[in-house]
Amino acid sequence: MRRLLALALPLLLLTAACSDGTATSSGADTTVAGSDTTIANAATTTSPDKPKVAVPATMPTKLVVTDLTVGTGPAAATGTEVVLNYVGVRSADGTEFDNSYDRGEPFQVLLGAGKVIPGWEQGLVGVQAGGRRQMDIPAELAYGDKGAGDVIKPGDALSFVVDVIAVLPGTSKADEPAITLAPAANIATIANKDLVVGTGATPTNGTQFAAQIMLFRADTGELLNSTWGSPPVLFSFTKDSNTFPGIIATAKGMKVGGRRQSQVPYQLMFDGKGQSQINLPAAIDVVLVMDLVAVY
Repeated sequence: MRRLLALALPLLLLTAACSDGTATSSGADTTVAGSDTTIANAATTTSPDKPKVAVPATMPTKLVVTDLTVGTGPAAATGTEVVLNYVGVRSADGTEFDNSYDRGEPFQVLLGAGKVIPGWEQGLVGVQAGGRRQMDIPAELAYGDKGAGDVIKPGDALSFVVDVIAVLPGTSKADEPAITLAPAANIATIANKDLVVGTGATPTNGTQFAAQIMLFRADTGELLNSTWGSPPVLFSFTKDSNTFPGIIATAKGMKVGGRRQSQVPYQLMFDGKGQSQINLPAAIDVVLVMDLVAVY
């Protein structure tokens, strides 16, 4: 069910780990030291501590949704991706069967994709970043007469409390910006140009960020791949993450709502080895066009 920093099709490569974690470029700035930037808008809400789930007084026969804290910002709908933490228990006795807090790893749900139980598909509609919601789900909208795992028995109703970190909008290919690039020779230091200056939060060390990315071959200007048409992709802004240094260096200093065009020295992407699947030879710079959607 998880989609951890992953992308369908060849763009999975954008978040793959560098083979030795030491890719560098002469003069390239990949420092991600923290700053005093405050994450304080609807798209950048951090999750609180693990909540306790209050079991319902009577077993739910239909989905019951209760907003314990109302969030702000865009509301989740079919086609959006919700990033959240959760605790799940049996409604009958409060026995916990799963939670994301102890893993320290938020969960991502693309609404409408059919990857989660119907109670979640229906119960998450309308949530907003910063919100806390309880969902009491009857068995027919959970695991029905089959149960799941060692704790969830056939016919069990389930109760969840979720803390919403971010609601990420879906896109269509028509939303992709029109970018035309002239061929360019390799460079030694990353070159950034802000096409749109954002007004929201800035990624800092230890945060996650969500972005739409277009990837071009610098020497020809050819568009190699694009995330537009799908929800934004999630990346870790940290030296120890599986995110390529070129992506971190592009995001550094950006603000949510911004769009940046960066020529990235080849050493900072794919270990300089290129990727035949997307027609990128070794030792060729790339150009990233990044739209920063959220930081959390």
